[in-house]
Amino acid sequence: MVAVERVESLAKSGIISIPKEYIRPKEELESINDVFLEEKKEDGPQVPTIDLQNIESDDEKIRESCIEELKKASLDWGVMHLINHGIPADLMERVKKAGEEFFSLSVEEKEKYANDQATGKIQGYGSKLANNASGQLEWEDYFFHLAYPEDKRDLSLWPKTPSDYIEATSEYAKCLRLLATKVFKALSIGLGLEPDRLEKEVGGLEELLLQMKINYYPKYPQPELALGVEAHTDVSALTFILHNMVPGLQLFYEGKWVTAKCVPDSIVMHIGDTLEILSNGKYKSILHRGLVNKEKVRISWAVFCEPPKDKIVLKPLPEMVSVESPAKFPPRTFAQHIEHKLFGKEQEELVSEKND
Repeated sequence: MVAVERVESLAKSGIISIPKEYIRPKEELESINDVFLEEKKEDGPQVPTIDLQNIESDDEKIRESCIEELKKASLDWGVMHLINHGIPADLMERVKKAGEEFFSLSVEEKEKYANDQATGKIQGYGSKLANNASGQLEWEDYFFHLAYPEDKRDLSLWPKTPSDYIEATSEYAKCLRLLATKVFKALSIGLGLEPDRLEKEVGGLEELLLQMKINYYPKYPQPELALGVEAHTDVSALTFILHNMVPGLQLFYEGKWVTAKCVPDSIVMHIGDTLEILSNGKYKSILHRGLVNKEKVRISWAVFCEPPKDKIVLKPLPEMVSVESPAKFPPRTFAQHIEHKLFGKEQEELVSEKND
């Protein structure tokens, strides 16, 4: 296994200028600004905050109003802060504390959990390698593992230190799975479908996978030159994100980068490509990226709700397709969609070369 230089080690080495492979292309640099100033901006569009308190209210009008708000944010933005989502604040704090404690271990200790992308061992401690669109590196280390369903996870890959990591993360994954069901129901109703339709289409209770990725973005000496994570859309059906209240998430909305505010006790939720495909583009999978800074470490806890890789063919639902609104996406398995995202450009070029 080839030793990988961790971003954290680089950050702690005292470098003043960064290696060129982390510097973003010139056209991208024009839009990278100080994230703390960006977060304070009150003008322009703001990521919506959706209150889920009444998502299952017995009062039909109140429930419908809540579902309508969620639907509107999903149609317009595809990302939102969720509040009153039903996950206890103290549990979220335990999850964050456990993740922070893991990343405060020495790099040598964390290396015991190292993944090995080359052999297909993707779960574990890693650093983002240049298999992304630009070929540049991102300023990020991470810890990745399957969190739910319980019968599919491998606890031997989860950190033993801190001692609360397994219990807190397991409990959080269970709560998120319940929240995902509520959201899928509301979004199904929002499209005029049966309440359980979207959840069934992405694998249901048996097959939908919850993948946990803790992203660790160390302080960065030249934040105006790099990104923690480059611009992308999530391949998932839904993504739920906690963070340590250090800003960094930016969304590309109406042609401009908008910085998400830090909303206490909220969970950020993204609509992913999978729901965009099923809804034939009605629900938006928004382009987003992560900024870094030189003052504070940023950590985020992303849980990706993903359909099984090969068992389901993703395509626009028949109800979402009409003469006026033809299918915008070809049928693909989730695995094929990921391949297309990673290598789509090369594949299209190969096809055009073959046809020449």
